[in-house]
Amino acid sequence: MSGKHLIESPTKADGAALWRIARDSRKLDLNSPYAYLLWCKDFADTSVVAKVDGEAVGFVIGYRRPSNPSTALVWQVAVDASQRGKGLAGKMLDVLFGKLVGSGVEFLETTITPDNDASIALFGSFAKRWNTQLEREELFTSQDFPSDGRHEPEDLYRIGPLKH
Repeated sequence: MSGKHLIESPTKADGAALWRIARDSRKLDLNSPYAYLLWCKDFADTSVVAKVDGEAVGFVIGYRRPSNPSTALVWQVAVDASQRGKGLAGKMLDVLFGKLVGSGVEFLETTITPDNDASIALFGSFAKRWNTQLEREELFTSQDFPSDGRHEPEDLYRIGPLKH
């Protein structure tokens, strides 16, 4: 796979590929295949899929906060192993938020575990490219999860205000 990346809104036909990419990442909390199908159907406007030669190789899934539609939360970002190191995750975020800012989104939020250096760098770079602020605060402790403290804490990252 060496073609150019096409970044677009997902369709339900992309759901199985998103599940596979998330599973193969071995870093993400894997949702059910059904969840990825629903995400591609119901949250396509706040998500993107990257394709090379028609095959999905990465995705960003997110949603607008129902209580604060000027904020979009990025739920998951994943890139297929064949495409890592090419800046694809950052490109997908830029395409998605370029579209969302035009529809009233002013802030990006995401949660990241303190040991996930790649995600911390990704979102730090996004804030720099967009010339805006990044704030971090504790959101969920290990004890908040139903896994006897085996889940890492999740910090909330808030980036913005975002402007074209």
